[in-house]
Amino acid sequence: MALKLVLEFSGGTELLIKENKKKALVELPNDQEWNLKRLIEWIGENLVSGPKEMFAVDGGVRPGILVLVNDTDWELLDELNYVLEEDDHVLFISTLHGG
Repeated sequence: MALKLVLEFSGGTELLIKENKKKALVELPNDQEWNLKRLIEWIGENLVSGPKEMFAVDGGVRPGILVLVNDTDWELLDELNYVLEEDDHVLFISTLHGG
């Protein structure tokens, strides 16, 4: 059985994703527990176009990318250690903009 998640990319992070997708419905192998750290690594390897360091660095997201899980800031959810659940909605928003 697979773990189904909704991933959303906004504020410029969608430009890092293949085909500039703003939303992706993914099914991940449920062979072991999925936390945000593992998900971010998976996104870097499977969804990011170009160098994955543009999205992920040191096991997490680059500085300036806000992560929300079900509309809750990941900092309130134990960040990288948060264990994902079926139908979680994970949103990545870039807070860095040119001027």
